[in-house]
Amino acid sequence: MAASQALALERLLKAEGLVKKPGGILLTGLGARLSLASELPSARVERAARPTAVPSLDRLLPGGLPKGDLVELSGRRSSGRFSLGLAALASTTSSGEPAALVDLGDHLDPQSAEEAGVDLRCLLWARPRRVREALAASEMLIAAGFPLVVVDLGLSPRTRFVPDAAWVRLARSAQAQKAALLLSTPARASGIAAGAVVSAAAARPVWQGSDLAPRLLTGLSSRLTLEKYGRVTPGFSETFSLSVAEAVR
Repeated sequence: MAASQALALERLLKAEGLVKKPGGILLTGLGARLSLASELPSARVERAARPTAVPSLDRLLPGGLPKGDLVELSGRRSSGRFSLGLAALASTTSSGEPAALVDLGDHLDPQSAEEAGVDLRCLLWARPRRVREALAASEMLIAAGFPLVVVDLGLSPRTRFVPDAAWVRLARSAQAQKAALLLSTPARASGIAAGAVVSAAAARPVWQGSDLAPRLLTGLSSRLTLEKYGRVTPGFSETFSLSVAEAVR
């Protein structure tokens, strides 16, 4: 640093570089190139993921569903995967943001969804009849700007005739729009298109009480395993619990 610059910086730190101007105090010399923090435009910090409000899932997928990526959640009947989808929808709509549910099996009960925290005023519910219609609807909803799209493919695997290119195209749509896309399936379907894959084990009942007295069913417990995240296969697991009131498929 030149001697003149060092001297100017020293004067600035000693407040000798301040001069009175109409309307306030301005910096002169090198100080004129500085900006006060309060004068900088406030930058909105964008989250890289969309929280689901399910602690175990948000731990497996750091922060929640990654924006601009396809997350596949696979699990058979009574694994709790539909409840996980509802939780993601509730987390988004409760903050006033819109979300969409593509419900191939037509399993949504609006009253139960509202009790789970979903704001139905912010939810678009699509009920296609076939897998191809579900994929087409999902792509249109993503292109329309929905920040979260949950696609539930029901209880029976119907994806064996869907080409891999269809899943890749859907994943690229989410990437282009920076939308969070949750694909809920009874068995693995999206292949290499998924950026993350989580499997849900069959739920087990949770009882309250001892063997000597009548026991009360209080909920269900399942296990979520992170099968894939990016290019790695971590294999981490988390316990996922549901109360009786929350247990939906």
